[in-house]
Amino acid sequence: MTIPTIDLRPWFTADPAARARTAQVVDLALQSAGFLLVTGHGVDDALRRRIRSAAREFFGLPAAVKERYEVRVGERGWLGPGAEANAYAEGVETPPDLKESLSFAADEPTGDPAVDAEWFLPNTWPAEVPALRAAVTEYVAQMRVLSDRLLELLGAALGEPESFFTRHTGHSTWGFNINWYPSRHALGTPQPGQFRIGPHTDFGTVTVLDREAGRGGLQVFTDDDGWQDAPYDPAALTVNIGDLMARWTGDRWRSGRHRVLPPPADEPSEELMSLVYFYECDPGTVVRPLPAPKGQVAHAPVDSHAYLRAKLDSISVPRGGS
Repeated sequence: MTIPTIDLRPWFTADPAARARTAQVVDLALQSAGFLLVTGHGVDDALRRRIRSAAREFFGLPAAVKERYEVRVGERGWLGPGAEANAYAEGVETPPDLKESLSFAADEPTGDPAVDAEWFLPNTWPAEVPALRAAVTEYVAQMRVLSDRLLELLGAALGEPESFFTRHTGHSTWGFNINWYPSRHALGTPQPGQFRIGPHTDFGTVTVLDREAGRGGLQVFTDDDGWQDAPYDPAALTVNIGDLMARWTGDRWRSGRHRVLPPPADEPSEELMSLVYFYECDPGTVVRPLPAPKGQVAHAPVDSHAYLRAKLDSISVPRGGS
């Protein structure tokens, strides 16, 4: 499996040769697995620790308290146990994913009432954990800057202008999930076919993940190697592209298929927390594939956010479902 670790600092310099080498490595990696690890990203380590500390306070609250913030997939608030099954997006019925999430999203209105009512609503901040709001607000601001710089790199990796993608992110949407994966002690034995997150590809443009190492952690699928543990570097962020980006490149790049393993039987106390930032384009962007020879498949153009909404709906477990 080829998932390289890329130091972004040479890309951030003005040296054309170093930037060209970085872009070439990115292009090759995204053709293989759809994943990268990036260091030199400039995101504050202490800030990530603050978010995890505050989020653990929330997830440790009684269920009756958390239920005050309960929402459905794609909304802002708490996704409780049984809310989501990511394998549904692949047409596979599985038991619900073994996680809880706090979900936040873009909240700066565009001025278009219809767009704002769907994509730019206010976030919900749990009153019981006041430290969470400032930490998350700062983190997603850093993530947006980093994601735009990554998209500039992706444009260059395709041999296009660096603004190829960022010209569509002037008022982009984003989502931020804090995923908590409880221990086997807390959950009991998983059902057959049940994962912390079931096999899937992300739906959108680019995902930036801050994760913890664990036995029940992230795995990535490639045609050559099947399912393999994703490489881990505590200094790195994990970056993968989603279905919209794959379509945009005419399947030159592949949407990274992945899953998060169930809590391990031999480490029943293991619990993990991931910070997952999904960066998208502007609502109403029409995604058209790159033509040949760069693109390989001439997908029909799609409205980016109609596509995203359909995908989000597809992974929602019906209320009262198993």
